[in-house]
Amino acid sequence: MSLLDRIGNTPLREIPYPKSDKVRVFAKLEWCNPSGSVKDRAAANMIQDALEKGQLEGKTLIDATSGNTGIAYAMLGASLGIPIELALPENASKERQLILRNYGAKIHLTSAMEATDGSQRFVEQLVNENPDKYFYPDQYNNPNNWGVHVKTTGPEIWRQTDEKITHFIAGLGTTGTFVGTSRYLQPKGVTCISVQPNTPMHGLEGWKHMETAIVPGIYDNTIADSTMTADTEQAFRLAKAASKYLGLMLSPSAAANLSVAFDLADQIGSGTIVTTFADNGMKYLQDAFWTNDDYNISNPFI
Repeated sequence: MSLLDRIGNTPLREIPYPKSDKVRVFAKLEWCNPSGSVKDRAAANMIQDALEKGQLEGKTLIDATSGNTGIAYAMLGASLGIPIELALPENASKERQLILRNYGAKIHLTSAMEATDGSQRFVEQLVNENPDKYFYPDQYNNPNNWGVHVKTTGPEIWRQTDEKITHFIAGLGTTGTFVGTSRYLQPKGVTCISVQPNTPMHGLEGWKHMETAIVPGIYDNTIADSTMTADTEQAFRLAKAASKYLGLMLSPSAAANLSVAFDLADQIGSGTIVTTFADNGMKYLQDAFWTNDDYNISNPFI
């Protein structure tokens, strides 16, 4: 079985919601993909499309990333013999940078103040200067990003909930997971809610505060039935609680999705909410929140 065959069909885990037995909360454990994140789906779909069209012949794949798509590119590039270069903000976790280098990818670090917007601008300039050297899949504008979630993530969730899902929640980064999964689930009557940080200066790596960031070309602002916001500090507290009381070491973005899922559960009288855990917390352990000695976190799951 190849790495490509191992992407997708990730488990759905119920998260205890203690306030009502009429609301159930589930999360798709996307860290079970081979490189450890939901981005394996999009990266594989974009690479397969490029290979079928002959766009990678004699070229290096380059893209901007906050880390996870880059890791997926690097893993697949190492497996398929494709040279990989990536631009990412210099504040990307050290773990992510080490993983990329160990997969053999060349990385370009861009300004932390410009987040992934700065990485996009860097790549666009480099590709314009070296058009014969690079293939630029451009994950923020490539329909194969969201398209894979119509084909895989949405149907998996529908099947795994026995068609009982009522609400779907996902944060906005490239927006591919939310756009594609919603395009499958929404016609089936599922309410789809997008999530973004509650402030431009936030700590949710990979997410965009849409009012102040470069809006991805694949984003469709007509899809979301509503939009909710996530607080970084609240997400980190919930991540630490999930690790201690559920054995789930969540990434900040996964914990932010869960935090908003719980907020939504507080608002609805009944239903089945599904969100995604894009990756786990293993690549974020050097963050100051994780390394402090405060482990006196109350249990929000009972």
